[in-house]
Amino acid sequence: MKTILPLLLLLFCGISYSQTTISGSVTDDNNQPIPGANVIVVGTSTGTVTDFDGNFTLTFNQKPPFNVQASSVGFETVTIQVTSNNQKLSFILKEGTSLDEVVISASRTPERIFESPVTVERLGLKEIKNTASADFYDSLENLKGVDVNTNSLTFKSVNTRGFATFANNRFMQLVDGMDNSTPALNFPIGNLVGMVETDVQSIELLPGASSALYGANAFNGILFMQSKNPFDHAGISAYYKQGITSQKAAGDNPYTDLGFRAAYKFSNKFAGKINFGYLKGTDWAANSKEDKNMVGGTRANNVNYNGLNVYGDVVSTNIRAAAGGLGIVPNVSVSRTGYDESDLTDYNAESVKADWGLYYRPFENDFEISYVGKVGTGSTIYQGTNRYYINGFFQEQHKFEIKNNNFFLRGYVVGDSAGDSYDMVATAIQINRTWKSDAQWFGDYINTYVGATFSGATDAEAHAAARAVAENGRFEPGSPEFKAAFNKSINDPDILTGSKFQDASKYYHADGNYNFSHLTDVADIQIGGSYRKYSLNSSGTIYTDKNGPIDYSEFGVYTQIQKNLELNEALDLKLTGSIRYDKSEFFDGFLSPRISAGLTVNQNHNIRASVQTGFRNPTTQDLFIGLDTGVYVLAGSAPDNLDRYSRPYDVSASGQLLGQPATVTQTGRAGYENSYTAASALAAAATGNSALLQVANPDIVKPEQVSSAEVGYRGKFSNLIVDFSAYYNKYKDFISQGRVIAPLYGNVISDSATAFEAIKNNDYQVYGTYTNAEADVNSYGASIGLSTKVFGNFDLSGSYTYAKLDFDQAKYPSFVTNFNTPEHKFKASFGNTELFKNFGFNIAYRYSDNYFWEGTFGDGVVPEFHVVDAQINLTVPSMKSIFKAGATNLTGKEYYTAYGTGYIGSMYYVSWTINNL
Repeated sequence: MKTILPLLLLLFCGISYSQTTISGSVTDDNNQPIPGANVIVVGTSTGTVTDFDGNFTLTFNQKPPFNVQASSVGFETVTIQVTSNNQKLSFILKEGTSLDEVVISASRTPERIFESPVTVERLGLKEIKNTASADFYDSLENLKGVDVNTNSLTFKSVNTRGFATFANNRFMQLVDGMDNSTPALNFPIGNLVGMVETDVQSIELLPGASSALYGANAFNGILFMQSKNPFDHAGISAYYKQGITSQKAAGDNPYTDLGFRAAYKFSNKFAGKINFGYLKGTDWAANSKEDKNMVGGTRANNVNYNGLNVYGDVVSTNIRAAAGGLGIVPNVSVSRTGYDESDLTDYNAESVKADWGLYYRPFENDFEISYVGKVGTGSTIYQGTNRYYINGFFQEQHKFEIKNNNFFLRGYVVGDSAGDSYDMVATAIQINRTWKSDAQWFGDYINTYVGATFSGATDAEAHAAARAVAENGRFEPGSPEFKAAFNKSINDPDILTGSKFQDASKYYHADGNYNFSHLTDVADIQIGGSYRKYSLNSSGTIYTDKNGPIDYSEFGVYTQIQKNLELNEALDLKLTGSIRYDKSEFFDGFLSPRISAGLTVNQNHNIRASVQTGFRNPTTQDLFIGLDTGVYVLAGSAPDNLDRYSRPYDVSASGQLLGQPATVTQTGRAGYENSYTAASALAAAATGNSALLQVANPDIVKPEQVSSAEVGYRGKFSNLIVDFSAYYNKYKDFISQGRVIAPLYGNVISDSATAFEAIKNNDYQVYGTYTNAEADVNSYGASIGLSTKVFGNFDLSGSYTYAKLDFDQAKYPSFVTNFNTPEHKFKASFGNTELFKNFGFNIAYRYSDNYFWEGTFGDGVVPEFHVVDAQINLTVPSMKSIFKAGATNLTGKEYYTAYGTGYIGSMYYVSWTINNL
């Protein structure tokens, strides 16, 4: 003890002696404090951030001299040397430009946007705080070249460069490196279970193919959302928003959005954080009565009416065929009466999410070990093949990661549960069938029609009388019988009798990357790879997994080499080459190379060009879905999936006359190996001309490929910033979904006569099949963005985007591309963060040209729209608070971004944000 005690005292004295404490402030060149600025000891991970008044205190275990650096997004970085203990530092940061901001996504290494080899868009803390949108995720709508399609109030789908659907599996979304797509649906569901606003550090978006570094799903673009690390951003912050949503269909309804973040740096080795967010509102109601079949008319004058947002009337049959060819019965199709969407949902929109993280730096440097957990639940409306009420959907993510400035290695699991979600179209169908079977309903209709005709009624009078009799006793919305049938359906997962989804799917993912730039000066070299295993478990309600989960896997490896060449004092050339190999267990491996070059001229102008290829594997739904939508059956085309979907059919009324058994069981294989094109089969049945039949028998699906060329320019002209890009994409083996009709008996090739009889007798099943198109599909476009300062300190920016599909529709009239983007888009913003002391404002404008939306739910024109969002904000430093009042769609002219969804109304809100640095 006599020896150890002096040594311990000496050690503590040494530690005390070597500690240096500094303090100071960070302001802009107008002497305004910059809260949330990063202050860090150069060459270490020791640092802090400024408080709401721009002040900081920092302790470092080293004697001076050493350098300290202050930085903030939108400002130039400043470094000051520390020469003594208790020194006070005053950092004055000069405002920079958007091109000076640092991004990581383009090359998996930090670099300025100005030098990025490909197009990249970014939102930092400044842009998020000053957005005129209702929240940070909605502010993506204002980025150049970006489409945000509104599915519902809490579910928006981000896309770039066309080919958008709400099931957007061409676009990847990463949150702190974790894929945010749901295991069951295989695509991101917006920010429903994503990030809390006060924890957002930055958002980066890469439009176009990014497979060379990020793999199969980064086919049409990728969105990166990065949260705040508690080592750098400690403290408690919170926000509260209250307002109303206003829509003609739904009226005025309250809207609440709140969240908080708590982070604490326990020491230079250990830190942690928690986040919580809650949102509640009323969804945009969809109430279009437009005839979905494009025939026109209403239920009053169209016997086969199929309302866009009226469900259950999709059940239709040719009454002459149903009457066994009886000549007095007209050769027309008649549909059952449906229910309005508002009868089938309460339009509750809700999101509850929480996440937490533990961070450990054992050596007090950049080496960090972390665990992050995320959970979220919510209710929203999703439009896919049908309209679905996603009620109580739950998703969780758990990630373990080890990293430093040169490498990362992470593994995570994503799991979901469908909650009490259900298909609204199927629900309406089942309510009708609970009251009266289809056979009984159409039988009543036909018998009454025939009787009325014999009594001298006109055709219109006979149809009216037939519907009145067939509808007698129908369950009225709100009645006890309706409620009982509704509850029975939404709690029944059997696709033949109910409409409930069940799901407990998961995927397991691991990826890593190592950057060798610290080991060699020859070039920046990176290598990396990833592995993913899917486990689909929907109990047969979505996938063909009734007998147990479906497991399969895929992996990829990549490398990138980047070299900077200083050609002379005025010219710098950056060359980047990367290549990735990916392999799914169902398909051959695929190589995705990318080559790019960026030439910097006089430090103010950068010209770039790149050529790359991308690919995407068929999704889990393309491969393993087995879902009866009520109109057709979606049958995935994995080789071992074709026979897993099966269903018995009663053909006793007609098939037995042809020597068929009373019951026929058909599998999904029939859609791929014994089918006609849907258009030809319907035409042949209507005319009785078998020569119109065309055999379909589509090939099973394989990976889709794209070759992309891009050029761009970024430059500074005094006070003007220019960012321009143009691209051309050429697709191969374009994945598409076709409609085919498979007869329940007869072979379309060897026994076409019997197969045609089945078609005429309505003994067939319509399938939605997944295959690759023979058609050449190409697209091209360009974007330009301009930003500047006007009238001294006012920010003015604007962008224009052009997108065009290059496809011969006349040659392939039945082929659907789902391009789904306007040819012309224009966006602009005008504001001032400091109009006068502590007061700012921002106005954002968006214009979209009209375009034709193609989707599995329906096809139709999306009219052009003009949207204005605006906000004013007041900063109160003494309360460490920002107060904001804002409105979206300020003009009140309602619009929609996809055919079949509810009109988007206006939102008015006030918010209070505390200590969000």
